[in-house]
Amino acid sequence: MSLNDIRHWVFDMDGTLTVAVHDFAAIRQALDIPPEDDILTHLAALPAPVAAAKHAWLLEHERDLAIASTAAVGAVELVRELVGRGYRLGILTRNARELAHVTLQAIGLADCFAVEDVLGRDEAPPKPHPGGLLKLAQAWDVEPQRMVMVGDYRFDLDCGRAAGTRTVLVNLADNPWPELTDWHAPDCAALRGMLGRPDSI
Repeated sequence: MSLNDIRHWVFDMDGTLTVAVHDFAAIRQALDIPPEDDILTHLAALPAPVAAAKHAWLLEHERDLAIASTAAVGAVELVRELVGRGYRLGILTRNARELAHVTLQAIGLADCFAVEDVLGRDEAPPKPHPGGLLKLAQAWDVEPQRMVMVGDYRFDLDCGRAAGTRTVLVNLADNPWPELTDWHAPDCAALRGMLGRPDSI
């Protein structure tokens, strides 16, 4: 199956469609999370009142980042190309859904994604769990193998593999996870260049 055969695309948000700005080490320090722990997994294991307070801090911290988001190289052009072809597009992010919408607004792509096709950490289990991709596959009535998950980190690729979708790694010069990656592009502009002409589909 070629990239042109896939008409259902799911994107990670931060670091994929946007320039990565999260300082995860600083976030862990602020929330008293051990350096080796995954932030969301750690918070999920805390007593409810403590977790709620830390989630509230995280949400406001991430809101500031979302408002100031800038598009990654080629991301706007790639997404608009796919929209122009009539493809179905979704977002699967470990961020909050409301902040994903803020981010999409900031980078000028809010009109390209249906509200219900943007899934955050409260709508689906956080990646690398495949639940979000499977939820979109069911909503779109499409087999997972006819979808592609596009991201900049191993969690995105693991999520795609577990769900049975194809995977694309972007925004890294080299591919450290070739066994998890169907296609690799150094940025979204290069990924757009890998698409054939629409009339060749």
